[in-house]
Amino acid sequence: MKRYRFSVIIEQDKDGYFAFCPELQGCYTQGGTYEEALENIRDVIRLHVADRLESGEKIPQAASVSLTSLEVTV
Repeated sequence: MKRYRFSVIIEQDKDGYFAFCPELQGCYTQGGTYEEALENIRDVIRLHVADRLESGEKIPQAASVSLTSLEVTV
């Protein structure tokens, strides 16, 4: 088995937590807690990658990830 590393973003909203993987389009989930969202996105990524490998598709890897905060005045 090969090991992959992906970026994961987890955001809190009014219903719990929303998690997604920017490198894998359409790869997202949610959870009632941060830990649940993290566990769920791990499962979703595993299934997504397995499906891509089975289809003979390449697995995208991020070269680097930058996270910043931006203030905007409107």
